[in-house]
Amino acid sequence: MKLGDGVEQAIHAVTMMAALPDDGVMPAADLAEFHGVSSSYLLKHLQSLSRAGLLQTLPGPRGGYRLARSPAEITLLDIVLAVEGPEPAFRCREIRQRGPNPLPQSMFTAPCGINAAMLRAERAYRDELRKVTVQALLDGLTAEDRTGDIAARGCAFLQARMRHSPPRS
Repeated sequence: MKLGDGVEQAIHAVTMMAALPDDGVMPAADLAEFHGVSSSYLLKHLQSLSRAGLLQTLPGPRGGYRLARSPAEITLLDIVLAVEGPEPAFRCREIRQRGPNPLPQSMFTAPCGINAAMLRAERAYRDELRKVTVQALLDGLTAEDRTGDIAARGCAFLQARMRHSPPRS
């Protein structure tokens, strides 16, 4: 399975926004700059996250994005589904019923075994993503950042670029 670059960008952006105070927002352009990605491409994914209820959008010159829920309530699956959509990665087109000598449809009463196996794998994949919250990612980052350099870089950027708006309601 291959996920688009937008998934990685969205996860990193959401994780960064999890460090904002309640009145903090980040402009999409600044998030894109920090991660060295296209602003327009990231904006498309931030809008998807907003439509999914994961981000709150504040318009205007002091606006930007912030989490709409706590980091403990947002899972990797939430982010993946917001960016990639809810459809399974594998979609059976029943090609076993095609070809030069197709059998009658009545021969295919059982579900396609390939489709069933792929759907089981999809469920396992989604179950694993559902177990990982943004808070768990933050906790893991803290554990692996032995020198504090990673956190210092992100905190300095947030302090310099963060805008303040009314706190979340």
